[in-house]
Amino acid sequence: MIDLFIQIRIVDIIDIVLVAALFYTLFRLLKGTGAISIFIGIVAIFLVWQLVNALQMELLSTILGAFVNVGFIALIVIFQPEIRRFLFTIGTQTKNGNIRTFKFFRRKQQGVSVDLDTLCQACVAMSNIKQGALIVLTRQNALADIVLTGVSIDAQLSKPLIENIFFKNSPLHDGAMVITNNRIVAARCILPVTNNSEIPGHYGLRHRAAVGVSENNDCIVLVVSEETGAISLVKAGSITTLNADTMKEVLGKELVG
Repeated sequence: MIDLFIQIRIVDIIDIVLVAALFYTLFRLLKGTGAISIFIGIVAIFLVWQLVNALQMELLSTILGAFVNVGFIALIVIFQPEIRRFLFTIGTQTKNGNIRTFKFFRRKQQGVSVDLDTLCQACVAMSNIKQGALIVLTRQNALADIVLTGVSIDAQLSKPLIENIFFKNSPLHDGAMVITNNRIVAARCILPVTNNSEIPGHYGLRHRAAVGVSENNDCIVLVVSEETGAISLVKAGSITTLNADTMKEVLGKELVG
């Protein structure tokens, strides 16, 4: 036993800690989704494979080894959304600049050019009449894949245009508006709906779509509730209710940071 402990190096301890951190991060990302059961099953098979190798059971080891090798290719397909979320988490820093998980490269966020007066006035006006709206403000990522799902607009940001697009009888009101560099790039865009089971039940599809797109993309989403008229800001999967009086100030800080 003493010889066994003597052979353990500092590098081995670091290796174990890093692997544990990796598995814990994956578990946190998959928690609450259907993929968690698949993840646990794969881990179980891998552990059995290692045990079989240690016991030198060659036939079973060969069979499990072939399954594991092919399984890694299948994992890329099965866990594509989760892998994207994991990589996005690695490459994104929190609002105060701290490391969220493992951050290899740090880049300074650039301010986003948006006419906040026009945007806030439009949101407040729609809020007063309980007119639903879903507005995505892009940052480092232009969200080209999401823009392609909607109707191209490419118009200067204006209050009447925003209100007309989200008017309930407008053919473009159903979906999200994407704003980049103070221009309305597209409307009626389709956003991915989040699988997060921890979101309160009173939030509808607009809020869930806002959470879904903000989880995997560097963007800020504004939601005007059709039921209550409340204005919400969604960033990195987190929902914050905005007050009409302080909306411009809060939104300005978020766009800069």
